[in-house]
Amino acid sequence: MKPTTCLSLLALGAALGSTAVYAAEPIEPIKPVQEVNLAQVELGKKLYFDPRLSKSGFISCNSCHNLMMGGTDNLQTSIGHNWQQGPINSPTVLNSSLNVAQFWDGRAADLKEQAAGPIANPGEMAFTHTLAINVLQSIPEYVNEFKLVFGSDEITIDDVTQAIAEFEKTLVTPNSPFDQWLLGDEDALTDQEKAGYALFKDSGCVACHNGQAVGGSSFQKMGLVEPYVTENGAEGLAGITGKDADRMMFKVPTLRNVELTYPYFHDGAAKTLTDAVDIMGRLQLGREFSEEENMQIVAFLKTLTGDQPSFVMPQLPPSTDTTPAPTPFE
Repeated sequence: MKPTTCLSLLALGAALGSTAVYAAEPIEPIKPVQEVNLAQVELGKKLYFDPRLSKSGFISCNSCHNLMMGGTDNLQTSIGHNWQQGPINSPTVLNSSLNVAQFWDGRAADLKEQAAGPIANPGEMAFTHTLAINVLQSIPEYVNEFKLVFGSDEITIDDVTQAIAEFEKTLVTPNSPFDQWLLGDEDALTDQEKAGYALFKDSGCVACHNGQAVGGSSFQKMGLVEPYVTENGAEGLAGITGKDADRMMFKVPTLRNVELTYPYFHDGAAKTLTDAVDIMGRLQLGREFSEEENMQIVAFLKTLTGDQPSFVMPQLPPSTDTTPAPTPFE
């Protein structure tokens, strides 16, 4: 995230009189990150991009949550170790710190817990936490940096996930055209985009898609008015609670940067925003949007694209003769 972005957004907010401008709206401007441990962020950035935390030495966090592609991989379901097809669409990592929980089914309480999952998942990075730590412990530059950051010669998975989570906290996207409009710039949106937002509110979309992240704060049933038909086997919250009432209950996705995070829904079945708006209107609201209405809502949704994270790519420390070799074809 560019420092100038933070300063300009904050200055604009101050000039327009704090939150009074958008207090009546169900959506709030994205706030720039307020408090992070910069040393952990820098270490976490390296770990986020380091494929050596996977069995193949090929897959990193960025493989499925590509920061050049809206924090996703733009695939219907992600590709894991040995080209395994993932079971579910990869949600964006951007603004994920604003989520009530992580993963579509909410099985991880926070970013730190989420970061531990893919490393040891046989269908994703296919490693073990022990082997990942062995790799890091074999690289002197990592050992020194972990000691500087966490004050110990011993590298732990707890420290690894803490650093990754701290980096992910910085991946917020403020200063979208819609945020600028919320903060008082009437010219930030076109008439079509404003009409789309009015329709978005009047139709009831804001009941689930609200707050800073425009979603991510609740779990809702996919297919309220009509059943959602899919070949995807994900059960949603029911897979965690075991309750039949929680079947097809998924975390409401953020709509921030949604034009970048196609395809849509937990099964990635909606290839375009036009498709997604049509399906959500019929299945969740019992409403068939006209072609013009659909275009207006899509135009509004595209105004939610904010400043994308911007930083110097990390230089990863080299492996040593004792670093365990990757096994990409096993």
